Amino acid sequence: MKKLFTTILLIINMVVWGMPAQAIQAKVRIMDITHIKGVRENQLVGYGIVVGLPGTGDNSRSTQITNKMLLRNLGTVIEQENYIQKGAAAAVIVTATVPPFSKNGDKIDVTCSAIADAKSLEGGVLVQTILKAPNGEAVAVAQGPLTVGGINKIAGGSSARTAITTSGRIPGGAIIERDIYTEIGDEDSITLSLDKSDYTLVSRIAQAIEPLAHAQAVDGSSVRVQIPQRFMNDRVTFLSLLENIEVSPTLERAKVVVNERTGTVVIGADVKLLPAAVAHGNITVTVSTSNDVSQPNSFANGATVGFENSEIEISKAPGSLIQMPANSNLNDLVTALNAIGVAPIDLISILQALKKSGSLQAELIVI
Repeated sequence: MKKLFTTILLIINMVVWGMPAQAIQAKVRIMDITHIKGVRENQLVGYGIVVGLPGTGDNSRSTQITNKMLLRNLGTVIEQENYIQKGAAAAVIVTATVPPFSKNGDKIDVTCSAIADAKSLEGGVLVQTILKAPNGEAVAVAQGPLTVGGINKIAGGSSARTAITTSGRIPGGAIIERDIYTEIGDEDSITLSLDKSDYTLVSRIAQAIEPLAHAQAVDGSSVRVQIPQRFMNDRVTFLSLLENIEVSPTLERAKVVVNERTGTVVIGADVKLLPAAVAHGNITVTVSTSNDVSQPNSFANGATVGFENSEIEISKAPGSLIQMPANSNLNDLVTALNAIGVAPIDLISILQALKKSGSLQAELIVI
């Protein structure tokens, strides 16, 4: 019985591991790869003052003028803005993102960033600041102590810094002052937008939705779904059913990502090569200079003169030639290039040349 059970497990493993990747690929929910058109976040921005800084604020005149106006609004009269001590406050730009369906009284996080010559916002408190939408409408009010997450100390000409301290966050530091109205879909339909364009995936999503509601793939990144009559007044329930439908994801396009600044090369598993031959060789030129002195004899009546001796040495490493047969995969390419000792910076040049010649069957992305 034990032997039979072991044999069955062996057969199951052979069947599973022998299946293609598409057959054993896990499914994903529609909510993980799409979003509803029109349901979006909104950005807010405002200008404010951070106070309570231990001499690390800015020294700009605009900040002093703002402080004078602030104190005037609070009932304090100051004849000149120069009476306000510099360094204790800093002008900042306050930014925040409002999620959809936000309601009056909800709290959101804000970020404060110095716009003048402030050295650090550590220990500062943001004074009440109005945050506005791009249309100029006031949406939220922010205030509270900043969290910088680092230190920046300067003393006696020496400095130590563990993080960027000219920007900080206030978790839950802004209060929404008005409801954010978000319309879900059109009169009788909604549109699902894919996070990235994919014709095959759009078609699969439309087919998966069809048992629940009529769906049509509009283009490479949109699916229009007709809202059934029974859900016309209950769109939230319909969307709950819709977003939990599972579909099979498509395989990613073959890509090679190159970062020339760091010498990083990432090659996708589906990269293929047409027949090609790659030659690799290095020529190194070394110039060395030594300083010598020319000392004339006592009868020449000359002067001691210093001069330089330069030597140029050219060393040429033996070239290497490898041949890549048709349908070579990632493993073949890496093995062949490692065999000839290709450095990352050389690999970048080889990949660019293979793409130019038409041998590299993948998208070459340089970042």
